Amino acid sequence: MFSFLTNSFLLGVGLAMDAFSVSVANGLSYPKMKSSMKFKIAFIFAFFQFGMPIIGWGLVTRLTHIFTKISRFIPWIAFALLLFIGGKMIVEAVMEIVKKKKTEDKSENDKKESDSENISEEDAEKKLTLVALISQGIATSLDALSTGFTIAEYNIYYAFLCAGIIAVVTFALCLVGVILGKKIGEKISAVASIFGGCILILIGIKILLGF
Repeated sequence: MFSFLTNSFLLGVGLAMDAFSVSVANGLSYPKMKSSMKFKIAFIFAFFQFGMPIIGWGLVTRLTHIFTKISRFIPWIAFALLLFIGGKMIVEAVMEIVKKKKTEDKSENDKKESDSENISEEDAEKKLTLVALISQGIATSLDALSTGFTIAEYNIYYAFLCAGIIAVVTFALCLVGVILGKKIGEKISAVASIFGGCILILIGIKILLGF
């Protein structure tokens, strides 16, 4: 049980990094948003992070019932998927850092102009609409759909518990991300993606080695 809880928690942290990064960006762009909006952002991200692994688990479970022989390849499939997802996150984060460094002077001037603007709570609510937040939630949780392979051997109870842990971790990290967005700034988003990618790769290795 301890191994299951630890693995689920680390999986949640890794998968939540994209959502955390977007939450930081939202908090940075709209620092005066209401508390209810902060919880709304965290809830929507957590909802999709819960649903996507369950959908993936359901699809994979049905396939393994039909083609039982592929079950022995699940650790390899999980490793390949997590390696791809984690590697993709790291590469994109590194590219983002390089891009920001090349346009440092221009970005600094734009930031000064941006900081001088007064963004009201109403402006934040108009731009962070339900449709916009759902779009962010889907975009940041697509990777979680592929993790259905990593929990394919779980029964329905453990699958939902794992997804629940992922959702709770996502909610907490996204809430922190929104709150700290203004203070921390955009630079942490790239670092968070690299950290999340490394965690997913390590989980893939762990699954492959059977630890």
